[in-house]
Amino acid sequence: MIDDIRPKNGQEALELLKQGNARYVNSLTNPDPMTKRRPELANDQYPLAIILGCSDARVPVEIVFDQGLGDLFVIRVAGNIVAPSQIGSIEFAAEKFDTQLVVVLGHSHCGAVTACVETLINPEKYYSPNLQSIVDRIRPSVYNLHELATANGNDVDADELIDRSIRANVRMSVSQLKHGSRALEDLGRSGELLIVGAEYDIDTGKVRFLDS
Repeated sequence: MIDDIRPKNGQEALELLKQGNARYVNSLTNPDPMTKRRPELANDQYPLAIILGCSDARVPVEIVFDQGLGDLFVIRVAGNIVAPSQIGSIEFAAEKFDTQLVVVLGHSHCGAVTACVETLINPEKYYSPNLQSIVDRIRPSVYNLHELATANGNDVDADELIDRSIRANVRMSVSQLKHGSRALEDLGRSGELLIVGAEYDIDTGKVRFLDS
């Protein structure tokens, strides 16, 4: 029964997420999504997509894509950064459940990316060592943008830099997943896994999928 509605590949799964986000934006509701499929999921799960998203409370992934219980395998961490534990979780879901789509989901007004930009604009800015470790993982995606923004000697437009940095950080995470795991790389090369980036707009509710 589950196999009849499960996407056949990553591209089909991506289309389902796009359709779900469109329903969400149009304010259509999914009746009782938390209980509708609970009995059939008691012993197993068949998520249609793996989402590496940010911990931000304004980005509830299942709601954003109008998906129900068991539909998404979600990993959330501030700044949607890639670290060994996140890679391991994605490898597990891709291999264990044969899920063929990974989406790195960033979002507007991201606090973690903002913190990183602030440290570049103001090097005296201090964060705790644990928070700094998140900032340090984001920094490579932001550094070149900051250098370009300051090359002419003008003041930096912080809001524009943050917006561009959010997308750059998503693209960096996508690249790290594609090239930082032999298991994921092999699945991608064989066409069994699609890894894409996306940005959720908190103001409109829309998700824009990014070109690689």
